[in-house]
Amino acid sequence: MSKTVTLSDIAKKVGVSTVTVSKALSDKTGVSEDMRKKIKGVAFEIGYQMASPVKKKLAGGTGNLGILIPAGFLDTVNSFYWNIYQFVVTSASKRGYYCILEIVSQEEEMGLSMPKMILDGKVDGAILIGQTDKAYSDFLWNNQVVPVIYMDFYEANEEYDTVISDGFYGMYLLTDYLIKNGHERIAFVGTPLSTSSITDRYFGYMKALLEHHIAFRQDWVIHDRNLSEGHKAFLRISLPEEMPTAFACSSDYTADVLMNGLEEAGYRIPEDISVVGFDNCEWDKVVKVPITTYDVKKDRLAELAVKNLVRKIRKEPFDRGIQIVAGRLVKKKSVAGR
Repeated sequence: MSKTVTLSDIAKKVGVSTVTVSKALSDKTGVSEDMRKKIKGVAFEIGYQMASPVKKKLAGGTGNLGILIPAGFLDTVNSFYWNIYQFVVTSASKRGYYCILEIVSQEEEMGLSMPKMILDGKVDGAILIGQTDKAYSDFLWNNQVVPVIYMDFYEANEEYDTVISDGFYGMYLLTDYLIKNGHERIAFVGTPLSTSSITDRYFGYMKALLEHHIAFRQDWVIHDRNLSEGHKAFLRISLPEEMPTAFACSSDYTADVLMNGLEEAGYRIPEDISVVGFDNCEWDKVVKVPITTYDVKKDRLAELAVKNLVRKIRKEPFDRGIQIVAGRLVKKKSVAGR
């Protein structure tokens, strides 16, 4: 039996993203007419088969999955959630679903507004990527219209079906790696309680210090977000008066901002100061020193989230509760031994 042609196959042949292919084949806006014709031509040549309206109607549902992302997570420099979204689209297409993206504004989040795609009956289920205010996540979870899966966060004492990376163990590994390279004066850069994932990373850092009998210093917990303005509001990172020899950062984005500040202050990385990040978002393309980091398996996160959502839609057995996806330590060039 010949291999089923996917949106990813078409995207690779044309040289565009799977999102662009999806838009072109479904005649949605955001694609030029020339590109639409080219994509459809390639799809025809390699034998891609679209589900007919009749087939979809018989199967029931719209054939669409809704993807919700809080607006504050989609600034122009933060690629993590865009990467997650692309993997979700790819995973959904393998299962015969298209994806519809809707950005949740701060006003909609605070006002507990139901996403338009759900109100208009455009989707069979929804994935929320990124932590919102608890009242909104409860509101969305309790909707009676479509099933929901959450990604990259969880709430205490809640039975959400959610998929997260192993932030605790990941930051534990990173901090332990710094210690094994001779560092005992290590600061944490991130705001505990800003999101569940950042809090997990903070406690992973604490565990490594504790195991190596290194004293914890509160002045070396450096915040990168303003909790009074919501968990997505980033701050300018201030360097401590007494400098550590290494910084464990809660994300690659935070590590990049910190490294720029360190260089402006006259420090060399890693000769003077070592830095680790988290996520492995391929910042090597935009930073001077590639960041040692923890690789979050974004493709696995997306695959598990989509698989569970599709099974919920079809009322099939699925993995309930919190699902944790392990990653790996990636050693690059931002750490030097003492």
